[in-house]
Amino acid sequence: MTSTTTQQELFRFLEDRFACAQACTECARACALRASLVDPDGTAEQELVRRKGIMCAEVCDATCRVLSEENRMDEAGIRIQVEWCRTVCLEAAHAFDRLAGTEDGAKACRECAQACTDFLTTLN
Repeated sequence: MTSTTTQQELFRFLEDRFACAQACTECARACALRASLVDPDGTAEQELVRRKGIMCAEVCDATCRVLSEENRMDEAGIRIQVEWCRTVCLEAAHAFDRLAGTEDGAKACRECAQACTDFLTTLN
């Protein structure tokens, strides 16, 4: 945030950052659960969903840590992490769409991607 940031902009930034971190946590839980339910010896489609779910859970977990901790990462680094999270979430959602019974994971991924998009709009 720059020195010209208004208090209202700062509040929005913090609210969006929290919402994004919270969405990442929910998405990570949903993806980890979904990945654990898929038979690792199943079809290629099931294996893709499992791999995408695991990757999404890991990226969301890392993004949540970046957003939740008072670290020294600059705004550019935060932007890269959140954009990466958004991309991985959308990829996982598309993979979940191809397998019956994974609607909850797809929904959590899409909600997280939207939260990432919303948060990115608060960055300069």
